[in-house]
Amino acid sequence: MTITIEESLRLPCGAELKNRLAKAAMTEGLGDAQNHATERHVRLYRRWAEGGAGMLLTGNVQVDRRYMERPGNVAIDGQQSNEAIAALRAFAQAGTVNNTHLWMQISHAGRQTPASVNPHPVGPSATPLNMPGGQFGAPRAMTGEEIDDVITRFAHTAKVARDTGFTGVQIHAAHGYLLSEFLSPDVNARTDEWGGSLENRARLLLAVVRAVRAAVGPDFPVAVKLNSADFQRGGFTHEDSLKVASWLNDASVDLLEVSGGTYEQPRMIGADDMTLTPEKSETRRESTVAREAYFLDYARDIREVTTMPLMVTGGFRTRAGMDVALQSGEMDMVGIGRPLCVEPDLPNRLLTGTATEGPAFEKTLRLGPGPLGPNSPLKLIKALNGWGQQGWFCLQILRMGDGLDPDTKLGVFKAFRDYQKNESRTAAALERSAA
Repeated sequence: MTITIEESLRLPCGAELKNRLAKAAMTEGLGDAQNHATERHVRLYRRWAEGGAGMLLTGNVQVDRRYMERPGNVAIDGQQSNEAIAALRAFAQAGTVNNTHLWMQISHAGRQTPASVNPHPVGPSATPLNMPGGQFGAPRAMTGEEIDDVITRFAHTAKVARDTGFTGVQIHAAHGYLLSEFLSPDVNARTDEWGGSLENRARLLLAVVRAVRAAVGPDFPVAVKLNSADFQRGGFTHEDSLKVASWLNDASVDLLEVSGGTYEQPRMIGADDMTLTPEKSETRRESTVAREAYFLDYARDIREVTTMPLMVTGGFRTRAGMDVALQSGEMDMVGIGRPLCVEPDLPNRLLTGTATEGPAFEKTLRLGPGPLGPNSPLKLIKALNGWGQQGWFCLQILRMGDGLDPDTKLGVFKAFRDYQKNESRTAAALERSAA
């Protein structure tokens, strides 16, 4: 049988996805001052569910309110109030209309916690982010007790997800967040059982997977998002990823999403390095750069050492490219991210043939021409383009959460400014709620 995006996919746990399209996880910033889900999540995810994808991944839901990716994250931290549970149930109900799966991505931001959330983040070691702008505080190394607590927190959050109507969970072990930090020898300098060899660096991820599986049972989808590489010299390599993927394959994982990069090396959005030491940057394979999907070649290697279903996110824009990737046998699910910030019904239109490709605004969004573009030799201009573009997509999500349509005429500098204002307001509300 020729596999296309219309085909359903049965997972090892027995769950079935109605088609091969997934909305990739994208940060929403729609949580309230207590980091609870809100009516804005309900509006946004109902719109995406009605848009036709077989599965939706939420933006990362944090297992510890002290260490979040941004102030407006949802966090499931300890015992949940009746109001918090009701809000999660409404979120889940909206995101599962139209026979859609809704999986909660669960995460701990680690050292990538912004200073506006916590100026004193934690990580495997006291290795700071090497980025301009001073947006992240210097981390401290976690104690053994704190590491054990993280495992418990992931399991607790996963159980709450199942109890409130989400139909799966994805453990976020990519993009430089805490589990990814433990995997990276460039960040993890520990000399105890959590550092050193790859077996030790992967110990936390595998312990989290086991704890989550025990919490949700054998018939509930458990996925993992893993970097194919960090693309930074001295970091988590592709060879490392192959070994970790083989271990995950033996750990009852239902779907492995293949991605790559960190805040310092944001290859997950197709961008170049944003570090203060670009000489540490590693490039993607030329064959991968030339293809529509950023990480498909890496997925092919992972396919050779695993049997679990694979999902690839990053760069897919055309129906033809998606079908060719599926027919190659190198992957089983297509992850779509930024196009759904602008065209939330794109999956329906791709499936019915009324559209053959999605928008690629990331190719035209920039402060200006030449040296004002994203490849500017000036680090500040380069950073403004990167953060402005990211803010542009985030603001489209906020608009849909408010029941509005995306604003494609929004400029990059205004997006940067408005996004920063939104984050400052949300951080101030978070600080007031904690006082």
